[in-house]
Amino acid sequence: MTHFELAIRNGTVVTPQGRRRADIGVSGGRIAAIGTIAAADHDVDHVVDADGLLVMPGGVDTHVHLMDPGDPTREDFPTGTAAAAVSGVTTIIEHSHGRPVRSVADLEEKVAYLADRSYVDFGLAAHAWPGASGEVARLWAAGVAFFKVFTCTTHGIAGHDAGALRAHLAATAEVDAVSLLHCEDESLTAAAEALLREEGREDGAIVSAWRNRDAELVAAAVAALLVRKTGARATVAHVSNPEVASYLQAERARGARINAEGCPQYFLLREAEALEHGALRKFTPPARARSTADEEEMWALLRHGVLTHMSTDHAPSTREQKAAGSIWDVHFGLPGLDSTYAVLLDAAARGSLSYEDVARVYSDEPARIYGLDGRKGRIAVGRDADLLVVDPAATHTLSDETVLSKAGWTPFAGRTVTGRVLQTYLRGRLVAADGAVVGGRGGGFLAGAGAR
Repeated sequence: MTHFELAIRNGTVVTPQGRRRADIGVSGGRIAAIGTIAAADHDVDHVVDADGLLVMPGGVDTHVHLMDPGDPTREDFPTGTAAAAVSGVTTIIEHSHGRPVRSVADLEEKVAYLADRSYVDFGLAAHAWPGASGEVARLWAAGVAFFKVFTCTTHGIAGHDAGALRAHLAATAEVDAVSLLHCEDESLTAAAEALLREEGREDGAIVSAWRNRDAELVAAAVAALLVRKTGARATVAHVSNPEVASYLQAERARGARINAEGCPQYFLLREAEALEHGALRKFTPPARARSTADEEEMWALLRHGVLTHMSTDHAPSTREQKAAGSIWDVHFGLPGLDSTYAVLLDAAARGSLSYEDVARVYSDEPARIYGLDGRKGRIAVGRDADLLVVDPAATHTLSDETVLSKAGWTPFAGRTVTGRVLQTYLRGRLVAADGAVVGGRGGGFLAGAGAR
């Protein structure tokens, strides 16, 4: 008689390839069987009846800032990963601007510090620094998940011009490491800032004029070309509009190993919202959508794989922090871990995506891009049993009151969504149910592909 620690029975199992009614058996924290698990033939410690529900892979969010260590007044690992677990995210890749990882010693110190601080499994990224490409091979071998690269100085992180970016990408190509590229041309943002400050502007509209479309497009086009020329692997972070996506797609067609990351704020928030909400809509690149047609085009790009995957770019600040000074000076960023799986499920309910698309863009594809696909991102025998039980018909309204992040607010407050994660399992262990974390913090560090 086969023994399972957990069996989820009668659910509709969703993968990028399709969905089918099946049972799932879990042993040793991994998926051991998918099919029919008859009570007479199996000894099961715990049975979950998922009749009428979906069973989906845990979310893999590969762009998260938890500010821990660094500035935990904005977010820390316990609160941020609690938000992740409750929302349906079981794996994150985190990089804190407050104390960037620049050396192997930094990485080792952070891994030790984070022991027992996470509800979900996590990888850690390093920050690339101009002139420090000699650190790339050492950090990759030590287990970083990727290198975060800025083309503009932001959050106190030094920006790369084209020469520095090329040197970094060439170094990553030698060891087949992957980079996440924040693309804004610093000369264009600096010129826009000088004009806006000269005019004495401090209204919300400065955000889109300062961090303008051309700055993102120029930097992304140059970065994608250099990725192709060096043979590197990279993702352009938080692609805000279809024009940028089209340049990345063109370079991909020429052979560039370049991915394009989407974030919910570029699908659901409008550019003009900054006029009303000010610093609560200060993130960069800023929202670009101006119409329903703009939003629909972004969903189409995600469906068709031009935008390859979704992440949150979770970079929270409290309302008080967002109000503590001029819009020029307060932090960039939005909270997102509490809401991203919810808005993706709602997109599937509305027909903007399929549930198979959700499994692809927020689980399978990010796991593949960042070398986690041997364990994470898909419901398959041998993978970690990171599983969600989802009611696709349940409706609820997103609100500040239910946010677990230290931010305490969501830009999607008041939005009614269809689809709800009822239970989250990490390696077969229930870690969240009915809107709350369950049990202790059992998440662990996932060494990157270069360390294996």
